[in-house]
Amino acid sequence: MKPRLILACLTTTAVAARARTEFDAIIHQGPSDMTVAEVTKAAASHQARAILFANTLPLTAAAIAALPETIRVGATSSVGFDHIDVPAAKARGIAMTNTPGVLDECTADHAMMLLLAAARRGVEYDRIMRQGWRHRIGQGDLLGVRVTGKRIGILGMGRIGRAFAQRARGFDMQVLYHGRTRLPPELEHGATYYADFHQMLPHCDFLSVHAPGGAATDKMIDARALALLPDGAVLVNVARGSLIDEEALLDALTSGKLFAAGLDVFRDEPDYDLRLAGLNNVVLSPHIASGSRETRDAMGFRALDNIAAVLAGRPAIDPLWRD
Repeated sequence: MKPRLILACLTTTAVAARARTEFDAIIHQGPSDMTVAEVTKAAASHQARAILFANTLPLTAAAIAALPETIRVGATSSVGFDHIDVPAAKARGIAMTNTPGVLDECTADHAMMLLLAAARRGVEYDRIMRQGWRHRIGQGDLLGVRVTGKRIGILGMGRIGRAFAQRARGFDMQVLYHGRTRLPPELEHGATYYADFHQMLPHCDFLSVHAPGGAATDKMIDARALALLPDGAVLVNVARGSLIDEEALLDALTSGKLFAAGLDVFRDEPDYDLRLAGLNNVVLSPHIASGSRETRDAMGFRALDNIAAVLAGRPAIDPLWRD
């Protein structure tokens, strides 16, 4: 018999097809991803052994405790896993996995797109053209800021941060970074490390956020941090909305402290702060940085690989906890 699976998030045609072929799968077809209550009910009625989900499913300790005893593995189709109470899963003996590595390039591409669009006023230019243009723009009007040759600070130099740094070097940017530990020289590629995040900020014409979410980084970019950036800096965030104090960010954007921002993530999703949408100097996208066909296929396949490994008695490929 095929192992029983709940595919709780909307996914690509290829991932759904593979899930049907290799598993006895209930594949969610609704307008949005399944809720905790829906997953719990479906898992119990199907006697499922595995759940494939995304970061839209908050697996708190209470949610994990409510899962049926048949569940052996949960695989999130995401790199981040702050939506999972990993200690609670470990206490229940439920393997939890994520999908690192497969979405680095597309997420870094998206971050660079946001950076360029924010710096060069892409939202305003596009709006002018869609409204018909029909008026001359003087050489002193609607000026953006140059990207090439500037200093880029990177918060979080994991796989995605390093992929983004590679793209920044293509624009001859000077790369600075802060992380919990310094990278070995072969991974730094000449980047300058700052052990103290706040000491790096005065040197950053641009700041790109790639650190994980969670209590340790909550509101790491607050009013103090924003004040330390040079006037007219540009901020990009494709990591987690929790890293930024959005009230402080709004103040910095409306006061002119920041020239612009490019944001793919928000503190409250999908019900983000609509004041951001009213600002011309903000480029917005709906938490879609990994959203290419190739990458979303790869994420779903990696999640299925993890599930298959655990249910076959093998170690998970990408475990969030180990025995």
